[in-house]
Amino acid sequence: MKAIVCKQYGPPSNLAVKDIESPVAKDHEVLVTVKACGVNFPDTLIIQGLYQFKPELPFTPGSDVAGIVKAVGSGVKHLKVGDEVFGFVMQGGYAEEVAVPANVCFKKPPKMDFPIAASFMIAYGTSYHALKDRAKLKEGETLLVLGASGGVGLAAVELGKLMGAKVIATASSDEKLKLCKQYGADEVINYKTEELKSRIKELTDGKGADVVYDPVGGDYSESALRATAWEGRYLVIGFAAGHIPKIPLNLTLLKGCSIVGVFWGNFAMKTPKKNLENTMQLMQWLGEGKLKPHIHKIYPLDQASNALEEMMERKVRGKVVIQCS
Repeated sequence: MKAIVCKQYGPPSNLAVKDIESPVAKDHEVLVTVKACGVNFPDTLIIQGLYQFKPELPFTPGSDVAGIVKAVGSGVKHLKVGDEVFGFVMQGGYAEEVAVPANVCFKKPPKMDFPIAASFMIAYGTSYHALKDRAKLKEGETLLVLGASGGVGLAAVELGKLMGAKVIATASSDEKLKLCKQYGADEVINYKTEELKSRIKELTDGKGADVVYDPVGGDYSESALRATAWEGRYLVIGFAAGHIPKIPLNLTLLKGCSIVGVFWGNFAMKTPKKNLENTMQLMQWLGEGKLKPHIHKIYPLDQASNALEEMMERKVRGKVVIQCS
């Protein structure tokens, strides 16, 4: 089969399309013919050796897959050969075939196309877990989303609004913020042209944001934390800005607020029943037309490096997808 292979850590230009041996479905796995794989910001970190885990070289990146079940390992009861599915893998998605753990592989609704299915699991799974399980977001609270036009950020905007919050979206351009408004943001902040902390305070009548969703890190994290409300919850999703901020911990004391880590991948693997409950709720909302992933662009498999470069250059709004077969 054809796959994108990372033989040494570095930029996307290091990646190459190679013919490699197809995987085999082990116990409690299914072998999936991959039709599409979503591109996520951690993919850009993993290939550079900058993520919290480093796969053994060589490896194939990609986690958010959708396709057709080709083979079923022993112990798998809910899926069969020929089922159209979407699922999550730690690596291996940028390929024509991949073995997927059965407990994080789900039947795809017939009306959901493969690119949408490949844009769904990580972005919406992360954001819903963050807002529901980690922040315990309540109706009527104010949710601030940093990097709101990206894949997980846009999902957080959409879900926050659906869960009854007032949503403030932040991004680096008016074009990106226009998309956020289309996805339900009540207010927007361009943090390239506006002072973040003062605008948050202004938009919340001085109270601050009850929940901050931060997939960006970098220079804006401390400003957002300083604009968090009393007993607010600051969600650490990731560090798309490229560096991990150092936070003055006295701010948590003064505000009585919490800094809460969010690692959806581990949550999905360690507590599959809870993840299944979340996924079923998300699928219900999707079926009702209340959620709609935004596809920025679809690339063929042999242009996966271009997709990753576009992600690294902050040009993506919503999701980028690689068509694998």
